[in-house]
Amino acid sequence: MDVKHIIVLVLMLATLAVLVAGVSLMMIGGKLNAKYGNKLMVARVGFQALTLLMIAILFMMGKS
Repeated sequence: MDVKHIIVLVLMLATLAVLVAGVSLMMIGGKLNAKYGNKLMVARVGFQALTLLMIAILFMMGKS
C-alpha cells in the first residue's frame, strides 16, 4: 500500500468513527447530545470533505 492510500484509509476510518459517535450520542440523547452533537456532525462533514479531496487529488494525478 502506498502512503496516499493509507492517508485515504485513515481519513475514511476517522469519518466512520465520528459518524458512529454522533449517531450513538443522538440515540442516548440528553445534555451530552445537546453539547457535542452538532460539533460531531461538523467534524464528520470536515472529515468527509478531506477524504473526498484526497481521492480527487489521487484521480487527478492519474494513479490509483
